Amino acid sequence: MFNHIVIGSNDLERSKRFYDAVLGTLGAGEALRNTAPSGHARLFYRHNGGTLGITEPINGEAACVANGSTIGFKCESAEQVQQFHDTALAHGGVSIEDPPGLRDGSLGAMVLAYVRDPDGHKLCAVYRPR
Repeated sequence: MFNHIVIGSNDLERSKRFYDAVLGTLGAGEALRNTAPSGHARLFYRHNGGTLGITEPINGEAACVANGSTIGFKCESAEQVQQFHDTALAHGGVSIEDPPGLRDGSLGAMVLAYVRDPDGHKLCAVYRPR
């Protein structure tokens, strides 16, 4: 369904360290660095057909988080969810909501972990047992 998601950062180098480590737990490589036509620096992570972009805001204002938004990352196991969570915390992320673990709700059973990245964006690691 999605081709790409782009989020803003107020410290691109901090974001690169965070996302290189966290997305590395999912098998994504280091970011591709790019400069927008406006001259702003951007990072692009490509993995399994999707792209996550992280950019300095082109309008020159501070990056801010979108209230009510979450970016979900598909994991291959419950252990990978935990690794995503723990790696995020080790690289400046903050654990939020319930501790990582199994949730059983209207969408079925899922193993979830929620964190905020160093800029405050809400991320979710999710594994759906079969």
